[in-house]
Amino acid sequence: MSTQAPVFVVAGVGNGSGTGAAAARAFGAAGYRVALIARNVEHLKNVADEISATGADAVAFPVKSYSYADLHIAFEEIKRHWSKAEIRVTVWNAAHNVRKPFLELTEEIVQESVQTNIVSAFAFARESILAFKDLELDDKAFSAGKHGERALAQSLNKEFGVQNIHVSNVIVDGAILNGRLEKLATDKSILTDLDKRLDPASIAASYVYLAHQDRTAWTFELDLRPAHERW
Repeated sequence: MSTQAPVFVVAGVGNGSGTGAAAARAFGAAGYRVALIARNVEHLKNVADEISATGADAVAFPVKSYSYADLHIAFEEIKRHWSKAEIRVTVWNAAHNVRKPFLELTEEIVQESVQTNIVSAFAFARESILAFKDLELDDKAFSAGKHGERALAQSLNKEFGVQNIHVSNVIVDGAILNGRLEKLATDKSILTDLDKRLDPASIAASYVYLAHQDRTAWTFELDLRPAHERW
């Protein structure tokens, strides 16, 4: 087992106001080295610089896309950068969200959604599992942060749980307080009402909790929602 600080990898950090960046901050504060993967180079650098300013070791690994090839390259670069440290926790936070009536969905929209939410998630999971497989017995956690990956997470957990790799599916059910919500919310009370929306930092704290669970009581599925979210 390496004596170096463990590595946390997150894919999808947006503009820094959402869950991916919050998770990066939380794991950085918990003593992890932080590897940030995303497509927007400017946003990625800003988040890495912000976390580094707190004293944590955070590095940006930009990708052109979330394809198999690009994600493989990103993981190889992470391993080379911290050659004596171990990747211990990964979070897939990228998504292609579409809010349109069924009959307005085009083939292109469906293909883009499938590519990001299924194919890319599978590619990220594959790289994560490969990074975990050679580690000595310890906490190794992969979290799929979008409900569309539930079947993938379940399959991975069934196959790799016996290899002491902890796979969790986190359902985030409700509006998340981020830059997008601040811009698009028609009812601005949601921005200040703690009962109506989720806070990215609170979601991130749940990820840290999952990563540090004892393997005698692992959580597979965690449903996060604000207090007044409708069932």
